[in-house]
Amino acid sequence: METTETEHGLDPRNWLDCHGDYLYRYALVRVRNAGCAEDLLQETLLAAVRSYQTHAGRSSERTWLVGIMKHKVIDYFRRVARNAEFQLMPESDDNEVESFEASGPWRGHWREDQAPTNWPIHALDSREFWQTFEHCLSQLPHQMSIAFTLREIDCLTSTEICEILNITPNNLWVLLHRGRNKLRHLLQVNWFQGCAPTPPLDRRRAEPCRETTVETHLSYRAAAA
Repeated sequence: METTETEHGLDPRNWLDCHGDYLYRYALVRVRNAGCAEDLLQETLLAAVRSYQTHAGRSSERTWLVGIMKHKVIDYFRRVARNAEFQLMPESDDNEVESFEASGPWRGHWREDQAPTNWPIHALDSREFWQTFEHCLSQLPHQMSIAFTLREIDCLTSTEICEILNITPNNLWVLLHRGRNKLRHLLQVNWFQGCAPTPPLDRRRAEPCRETTVETHLSYRAAAA
């Protein structure tokens, strides 16, 4: 049962039973801390109880509650970003630089000996894969994981993320670049290690492949909902 709306509007009496698990999961995927997710769920329900009588009814009950939860999660990230330690950029890893061509027309592209293995798209339909994905995401430094979450899961703009985390656009680019690279490595080790490596690139015809990335992002947003 997805809604508990009565003919008079929203009914808060059964929100926890009908939407509690969904809202908790929504928060947990983003903050990856059970205690924080529980607190955010409680804050969301309390805020909804205080304002439900003013709800205009333009969206479903769950959609409205998720909207409140989204703001609570962003407020949580803002509080985290005020910590002085959070503002310290993670140290770079020499290995991440060596994963890409450093000069020439293929600068920024994967080195042939460092390229990801051939990741089968059908794995994206596996619940076990997304559990592994969340575990790998939790292994990233806090800054990287939050930046990745806001950008790839919640689809916020770079300007919005920089405002929330109080960082510069250049810092955000560095965080996302390093985070994606580390996440790719963790996924390959923890999930795709048994896959056959891709054949050497034909540099006369090779082009950056974007289809797999887009499908991955869309699938993860669905899994994180």
